[in-house]
Amino acid sequence: MLGAYTYNKVIRKCVIAFGTLFNNIEVRKETGTGSTYQKMKVPLAYGPRQKFLARLEQQPELNRKVAITLPRISFEMTGLTYDGTRKLSPINVDYKKDGSNAIRKMFTPVPYNLDFSLSILSKTNDEALEIVEQIAPVFQPSYNVTIKIIDDVNEYRDIPIVLNNMSYSDEYEGNFDQRKLTTIDMNFTMKAYIFGPTQTGKPIKKAKVDYKTGTDTQTAPRRVSYTVEPKALRDKDSDGAGLTLTSNITNKIGTLQVTDSSLFSIGDYIEINNEVMKVKTKPDGTSITVSRGQNATTQAAHSTGSVIDIITSADTALLDSDDDFGFNEMTSFYG
Repeated sequence: MLGAYTYNKVIRKCVIAFGTLFNNIEVRKETGTGSTYQKMKVPLAYGPRQKFLARLEQQPELNRKVAITLPRISFEMTGLTYDGTRKLSPINVDYKKDGSNAIRKMFTPVPYNLDFSLSILSKTNDEALEIVEQIAPVFQPSYNVTIKIIDDVNEYRDIPIVLNNMSYSDEYEGNFDQRKLTTIDMNFTMKAYIFGPTQTGKPIKKAKVDYKTGTDTQTAPRRVSYTVEPKALRDKDSDGAGLTLTSNITNKIGTLQVTDSSLFSIGDYIEINNEVMKVKTKPDGTSITVSRGQNATTQAAHSTGSVIDIITSADTALLDSDDDFGFNEMTSFYG
C-alpha cells in the first residue's frame, strides 16, 4: 500500500558513524614528573549505561578476579524525530548517473533528527574529565561527518552532529567505602535525512519545444516546433573492419584511397586514428574526398591499412553522459 520495498540502511549507517567518532579515546597515567607510564584505550560499546551499572552491581567486591574494566564509554540511540525546519519541496528530483546508459532518480529525502546518549563511566573524576576534554572541544557545538547515504548511486552527505548538553554525577555501589563510580552523560543530535526508493531509468535523449502564437496553450496555434537529439562526434563501436586506407596520406591531402567507396555516403563523418573527417564526394569506386580535422580533431598523417570507422546512429546509441556530443536539430513550421 505504501509503495515499493526500500531499505537504504541510512539509520544504521548513522549509528555506526556516530560510534566511530569515539573509538579512539584513551586515558594516560603519568608519574610525578609528568612522563607517561601507561596508556589505555577506552572500551566503547553500544547499549544503555543502565546495562553496565547493573553489571557493576553484580560485581561489588574489589577483590574479584574478573570485573568490568573502567573507564569505558557506552552510547545508544534514544529518539528519532521529524525536523520540519529542514524540509524541502517533496517534488524535487535528483538524478544520478548509474552505469553508462542509465540514471537513478531520487526524490527529496525527509529530514529527521537522531538523538544519541553517550555515557562515560569511570572510577575517578580525573579519568572522566580526561575523556570529556577529548570530546567536548570537537563540537562547537556541531561536528560534520561525511556518510555514504545511498550505496547504489554513491550519494554522500555531510551530516552535522550537535552536542546539546552534558551532566555529571558521582555514584557509589553499596556503602561509601566501596567502589566509587563517576558518570558523565552527553546528549547529541544528528541531523540526518532518510531517503525513499530510487528508480532506474534511461537518460533523456530527445527534447522538443513548441512555439505558439499566444500565451494560452489551449487555444493558441502552434507555429514552430524545434527538436534536438544528441549526435556522436566520435566513433564508439569500432565497426570499421574491412574499411581501410589503401595508400598513405599526409595531414594536407583531401583525397583518400579506400577499399570500397560505395560503403560511404555524402555527408558521412568518418574517423581515422582519432581524426574525424567529413565525406564530400566519391569520384570513383576506390576514392573519396573529405574535409579534414572535423569536430575539433587535429589533422594528421595516416598510413596504408589504417582502419576507417563511420560515425553512425549506432555510435550515438552508445553515448555516455560523460562524452562530448553534438546535436541533430530539426525545425518544423506550421501554417
